Amino acid sequence: MRRSRLSEKTVELVVKDYPLLVFLITLITLWLAEWLGSRLLFQERDAAERSDSSDGVIQGSVLTLLALLIGFSFAMAVNRYDLRKNYEEAEANAIGTEFLRAGFLPGEDAEKTRNLLRLYLDQRLRFYTIRDATQLQHANAETSALQTQLWTIVQRNAIAEPNVVLALVAAGMNDVLNSEGYTQAAWWNRIPSAAWLFMLLVAICSNVLIGYAVRKSRSERRMLFVLPLVVAASFMLIADIDSPRGGLIRVDPHNLLRLAESLRAQ
Repeated sequence: MRRSRLSEKTVELVVKDYPLLVFLITLITLWLAEWLGSRLLFQERDAAERSDSSDGVIQGSVLTLLALLIGFSFAMAVNRYDLRKNYEEAEANAIGTEFLRAGFLPGEDAEKTRNLLRLYLDQRLRFYTIRDATQLQHANAETSALQTQLWTIVQRNAIAEPNVVLALVAAGMNDVLNSEGYTQAAWWNRIPSAAWLFMLLVAICSNVLIGYAVRKSRSERRMLFVLPLVVAASFMLIADIDSPRGGLIRVDPHNLLRLAESLRAQ
């Protein structure tokens, strides 16, 4: 069981968190598939005995399926990216609103809560910017500890003096804690590994068929590199968008940064 989990984690890291590696592996794999189709397969059959019409239908069908899979995967990755952006905005709004509502708390608890919210905001910014797994675990632990302290303060005051105002403060703190959970869930929501593997399998089949077709004409063999290059670039783009911490396309915490600047001025 442990070995299977480790191997699954390795596949997820390669496919989802390293877009450039996805590009290289896909490009080499698909080029070899075309070479296999053009050089090793069907050598016993003469080119004149092949049916052009049947070959064209099969190739067109597989390539159409591949195009649909790439399109659907791209749409899935973009939707998940947009969801992560929306939750970043919602999280900034929740923290900013609760910072204002903390002024309703009595005595020193108001200032203490606001100071804790400033520290909490710093940890949330770290969540969006760091890539190292060890640093991420440390940031998550700090975030959890700050959440406990914040909720303890609000809970103590709400129990000691239950009223509508403190209920509003408690509801705001609940939104802060929930928004962090929604953000984390959105970052875990990735394109499944099974979908990646199926898409790669269809790409390999399509490239084998293309290599089989190009074998009919030596002058067309130079085009063997085109389809693997295009498909590999598409896979890299999908992996880049789908990976929250890998690649170049990432969610920039613009709203949280703007909130941090605003809180520092207060």
